[in-house]
Amino acid sequence: MTLSEVMDIEGEEGNFSVKIKQHPRYVDVDKCIACGECASKCPKSVLDEYNVGISKRKAIYVKYPQAVPLKYQIDPKSCIRLNKPGKCGFCEKVCPAGAIKFDDTEKELTIQVGSIIMAPGFECFDPKEAKVWGYGQYPNVITSLQFERFLSSSGPTEGHLIRPSDGKSVRKVAFLQCVGSRDKNRCSNEYCSSVCCMYAIKEAVIAKDHVPDLVTSIFFMDMRTNGKDFDRYYQRAKDESGVRFVRCRVHGVEPHGEDGDLRIHYINEEGRQIEEYYDLVVLSVGLETPKSVIELANKAGIQLTLNNFAATSAFNPVLTSRPGIFTCGAFAGPKDIPQSVMEGSAAAAGAAEVLARVRNSMTREKEFPPERDVAKEQPRIGVFVCHCGSNIASVVDVESLADYAATLPYVEHVERNLFTCSQDTQEIMKDIIQKKGLNRIVVAACTPRTHESLFRETLKAAGLNEYLFEMANIRNQDSWVHQNNPQQATQKAKDLVRMAVSKVALQGPLNQINVPITQRGLVIGGGVAGMESALSLAEQGFDVDLVEKGRELGGNARFLHQTWTNEDIQGYLQKLIQKVFDHPKINVHLESKVIDVDGYVGNYSTTIYSRGKKKTIEHGIGIIAIGGQRFRPNEYGYGKLDGVFTSIEFDAIKRAGDYRIRRAKSFVFIQCVGSREDDRNYCSRVCCTHSVQAAIDLKKEDPSRSVYILYRDMRTYGEREALYRQAREMGIIFINYELHGKPRVSPIEDSHQMKVEVWDHVLHRPLEIVTDLVVLASAIVPNPDAKNLAKLFKVPVDSDGFFQEAHAKLRPVDFATDGLFMAGLTHYPKPIEESIAQAKAAAAKAAALLARESIALEAIKANVNPQKCDGCALCIDVCPFNAISLVETRDENGDIHKSININKAQCKGCGLCQGTCPKEGVNVAGFSMEQLRAQIKAALAA
Repeated sequence: MTLSEVMDIEGEEGNFSVKIKQHPRYVDVDKCIACGECASKCPKSVLDEYNVGISKRKAIYVKYPQAVPLKYQIDPKSCIRLNKPGKCGFCEKVCPAGAIKFDDTEKELTIQVGSIIMAPGFECFDPKEAKVWGYGQYPNVITSLQFERFLSSSGPTEGHLIRPSDGKSVRKVAFLQCVGSRDKNRCSNEYCSSVCCMYAIKEAVIAKDHVPDLVTSIFFMDMRTNGKDFDRYYQRAKDESGVRFVRCRVHGVEPHGEDGDLRIHYINEEGRQIEEYYDLVVLSVGLETPKSVIELANKAGIQLTLNNFAATSAFNPVLTSRPGIFTCGAFAGPKDIPQSVMEGSAAAAGAAEVLARVRNSMTREKEFPPERDVAKEQPRIGVFVCHCGSNIASVVDVESLADYAATLPYVEHVERNLFTCSQDTQEIMKDIIQKKGLNRIVVAACTPRTHESLFRETLKAAGLNEYLFEMANIRNQDSWVHQNNPQQATQKAKDLVRMAVSKVALQGPLNQINVPITQRGLVIGGGVAGMESALSLAEQGFDVDLVEKGRELGGNARFLHQTWTNEDIQGYLQKLIQKVFDHPKINVHLESKVIDVDGYVGNYSTTIYSRGKKKTIEHGIGIIAIGGQRFRPNEYGYGKLDGVFTSIEFDAIKRAGDYRIRRAKSFVFIQCVGSREDDRNYCSRVCCTHSVQAAIDLKKEDPSRSVYILYRDMRTYGEREALYRQAREMGIIFINYELHGKPRVSPIEDSHQMKVEVWDHVLHRPLEIVTDLVVLASAIVPNPDAKNLAKLFKVPVDSDGFFQEAHAKLRPVDFATDGLFMAGLTHYPKPIEESIAQAKAAAAKAAALLARESIALEAIKANVNPQKCDGCALCIDVCPFNAISLVETRDENGDIHKSININKAQCKGCGLCQGTCPKEGVNVAGFSMEQLRAQIKAALAA
């Protein structure tokens, strides 16, 4: 329901009534074919919001190129016809589909739902009102969002980096961090926006790719690159891309001369005042909650934090203050894409738990006619050539192409369509297939990546096997890249169509593989992430086996006591453990470990060794949540000096009332111990917040204590920034150090005290601190069991030893192997609320599979030719999905013959086996060697 907004929410969990206002589009979505004729004739131009006001769009427009649905809409504030009836109306006159609806009206409707997920997103801080940075005053001061559009090939400058003021090429650009974030004076956003450091580095690196000799400088206070592999990216930007990083805060931008240059002045780390000049200044703007979302939250009774984000508990990070209403993404606090995606799945898990009792009660499946048997028929090929509006037809002579296609072998019918993907054309195609008795189809149009599934469905609706189809990409691979050479583009289109016809003529029907699913889950690891995953699956109605190597549940949370918002971890943990043991659908296996794994998605068989006995568990999915471990340092006197402790050890002795803390008057915390170094170049994510909290507690107990935190970058991201601010206000002293100048800890003779030496970046000289205790914020390291489990489940670990997700942004809880997921510290260091969110996300992904009785797998799989395969096993070595195994058989003479067996459920049809086999003993359905040879022969026949 696009162009719609929620006006009110009434009711309670399981039975909500939601009032929705749907604004008019003035375009019929079912008729619109997104041809663009309307926009090309519209006389009214206005500033384009998508390009952040740096270009213009028409009054009738598609909001952005990847919009869903990809349909036009009319801006009622700008449209001449809507504001002056009887005037203009060009779009209606030229629309070939008759999709314009000037009489469209606003609609109000009410829907009944059982649960709600609020994911309204964020808006960027507008620096115009603050004025100090010159935004809106100096044209060459732009926001990071505008710079993003300048860098995009689909942006207003087609990726050319030019200055807005005069169009000159940019040679020197400065990025100013924390604009609209961590700022009490110029705005009310005192929190860290979490994403700005990384996007500034990304933009600087991409800009240098565009302009290799570009000078890029990033001015920052703390570089908060605390996500997975973010520190490595930061290091590469410095070492390989040559991005310059300057630790300072720039408080203003001034013009220099009359040609648009800009002057920045700041105090460097040596205390000297510096002036620098730039062509362009980019303001790294922070994130904030839109006013409309705040209003909706107030209407819905959703409690907000002081920073206007949804208030949630660390122990249920996606549940709002109103039961049944969940949240995800930046509405619950600033966060990046991986965490937002993770929370999206976690919120889905929360909603699914509420709705589990009524699962499938409203499910509908699309019905198709019986499939026609074409096995004994001669190929009767239909070719459909698409104009794609003017995308193809303005370059390729489509009439000549259609005439040529009609001369090709087995082609019985050729049709030209303005838009082959439109709904009307789909119906026409279906009728032609049935009336003409066509049994194979070629569509010459755009990319199969976006449209192949649509045309396959059309074949199914016509009673044909969906795989009797081939696309010739005459847009992306032809008209778009040869737009200045129509003659050759037309010839290439003929080549592509000839190749497609040759291939599809040899194509036979293929059938998808239906794999039954064992509706049971296996969770490995009994810490918070494992228990939350198991409990979420159980609450959604699935049986779960929870395997824990130790004698008790709880994992690393047993050593933690409070969250950053001071919630009681031990109280939560005991309730969670009790829930797990009490749940009738969870079977807990203590003192157990996995020793063997077999199977594939939906049908795994895992053997565990449990208290002296072997047990085999049949399950459809697996979630690995084995946690991490704390690093034990070998520096700073740890293990040698009586007053040096790791953070966890310090917590323990403090709670025990140890005399060493009671008598102490001076404390030094050292950050990044074992983290962000060559052999472990990642941030452990929790240490800065933990040290700041501990320091605050020490100061609260006795304000006369001297507390120092020695840090490299203070990474109290998001709303945790409030702790950092509170610590500074309480007199806790923060001293920055660099990796090449690490602190030194040494004993003081005849004393229980120690001496800590560090370079003071404010005083610009060495500093000696006499202290009673030193607390080391030591790294989180992978569980050593990860490598063994990775071998058993055939899943990857990264260079640090953590499990490797399928895609860092889009699939942050999935393994590349279907049916296997991860959660918690086994993926990467993170605080407890993020571990819980990831655990629920893994459960949501797993439940999506377990909710089905079977799944249909793609029919394009590798097949063995037993007459040619000699069992050389070269294909086994290259198969990335471990889908091929070697089998031996004996003939009647007792001779052993080797061959391969392919597990169709695990095979992805990538073709590496086919490309490797020297004897054509294996081929991929739909891409047989015979078909590939036919395509090559057709390509050379021009």
